[in-house]
Amino acid sequence: MSEFDFLARIPLGQYVSTDSIMHRLDPRAKITIFLVLILALTFSQSLIGLGIGLVFLILLIFLSKIQLKFALKSVLVPLPFLLFFAIIQVFFYSSKNDPQLLFSLWFLRVTVSGLIAGGILLLRFCALILALSLVSFCTSTSELIQGTSRLLSPLNKLKIRTMDLVMVLQITLRFVPILAQTAERIAKAQASRGAEWGGKTKGLVNRIKQILPLLIPLFIISLRRSESLALAMDARAYGYLDYRTSIAEMKFTVTDWAFVLLNLIVSLIVIYA
Repeated sequence: MSEFDFLARIPLGQYVSTDSIMHRLDPRAKITIFLVLILALTFSQSLIGLGIGLVFLILLIFLSKIQLKFALKSVLVPLPFLLFFAIIQVFFYSSKNDPQLLFSLWFLRVTVSGLIAGGILLLRFCALILALSLVSFCTSTSELIQGTSRLLSPLNKLKIRTMDLVMVLQITLRFVPILAQTAERIAKAQASRGAEWGGKTKGLVNRIKQILPLLIPLFIISLRRSESLALAMDARAYGYLDYRTSIAEMKFTVTDWAFVLLNLIVSLIVIYA
């Protein structure tokens, strides 16, 4: 039955409660930490800097008491596509005028600068996916909403409805695991009716034919769920108030400031390595 476990293959968007030091941080601190780190990983142009950022992410995973094998699943799923784009990047940056030409085959050339560019692209996307996954592992949906609302609250004075932006973020993060659960139920229902799944199907064309009957009911169920969500929000008078209050009080501690400062130092090293 492992071929039906779609949710375990897509850990992105799942919250893992481990009561670690990362989980006990203030939601605003966690959002600030990962936002600054993601920006640093995005603008870094150095293999060394990206490597430092990746090591720092792995350290945060251990501090979060998350199994490294489970966290790396979020990278393993899109890894074939990332490798494909990295290979394209190698050939794109390799020029015939580059003195550090390694080998050439017809019009395809591989140089040291091309390999570095491909490695930078691969490391950057792996680190970004791991950072986004770690956000969802350590921050529950309610914490994410409350923390983002507090961070964006100054924009309410400019008549910007930050509550809508936060709601869009929440729905987007929750959509991935819900979609995986729905696909798992559909696949099990089709397999119980005689459809072939998993190791029984061989060949790329046969696997595509296997997935196509899954997409139509998945699309229809997603539309129905979105309509039900819209009706539920309307029934609860969503949007009636410009700003919502919260029963939970947030307060920065010394640990929060220490993690924010440490993350800022690491982010500067990632950019200027």
